[in-house]
Amino acid sequence: MIVVTGATGTLNGATVEHLLERVPAERIGVSARDVGKAQHLAERGVRVRQGSYDDPVALRDSFEGAEQVLLVSSNDMSADVLGQHRTAIEAAVAAGATRILYTSQQNPVGSPYTPAAVHAATEAALAEAALTNSGVAWTALRNGFFGDLDQLLGPWRQTGVIAQPADGPIPWTDRRDLAEAAAVILAGDRPFDGPVTLAAPPVTLDDFAKALTEATGRTIERIVVDDQQWLADRIAEGTPEFVADMTLSMFQAARDGYYAESGPLLGELLGREPRSAAQQVAGRIAA
Repeated sequence: MIVVTGATGTLNGATVEHLLERVPAERIGVSARDVGKAQHLAERGVRVRQGSYDDPVALRDSFEGAEQVLLVSSNDMSADVLGQHRTAIEAAVAAGATRILYTSQQNPVGSPYTPAAVHAATEAALAEAALTNSGVAWTALRNGFFGDLDQLLGPWRQTGVIAQPADGPIPWTDRRDLAEAAAVILAGDRPFDGPVTLAAPPVTLDDFAKALTEATGRTIERIVVDDQQWLADRIAEGTPEFVADMTLSMFQAARDGYYAESGPLLGELLGREPRSAAQQVAGRIAA
């Protein structure tokens, strides 16, 4: 059985949908904090059990019978996230899983991007679990950046400019492609051990400005804003300081080259080219 956590969320919810196209529903289980939100999966034959990274007993029960467990990274910023991940890893091992997969991030080791430290430490915890428990393997799905484009680009619709700090290549990757690739890995026979990078070709904010100009017919400019000025402006607008700091650290990591390499694996798994930044922009505008 394949058990997926975070299946009521956007990323791993889509992964379950792709799994249902590849394996029988009875081979799929989900661990959900709120089982009511997963009722639509239960109605299709997926095993739904309650589980929380804060409840090791329930979590182990939700992983029962799993050969593979896909752990979504916690987004609970008020919690001990690494502790939550360790709890989930231990529960998967105790339940007898032979492979534990984790939604990590591209090139997290040493990155100035604030959340990267937790991803790197979680990967180390997975490696330790595999080393100390015979028969347990692990895979870190090092996903390229994905999410709300407006968070990356700022209020370009209103201003006609992308006014952000100096950046570097960022592999902005379509969440749908990442979900599909994860399902291919989970349902396939090819083993993926350790960290694997799943990322679209990297682009810069200059590239986004060109794509937006073509897609909208408006001239969208790219303006580089001083780091500290940008930070002060965000905080003055009401952005929590820790969120502004985290976002700035992403730009810093990009210009330090942490996301410059994408690799071919995502396209190989999809059997096609990943959706480009220009395609994502066009789709967002069309929606």
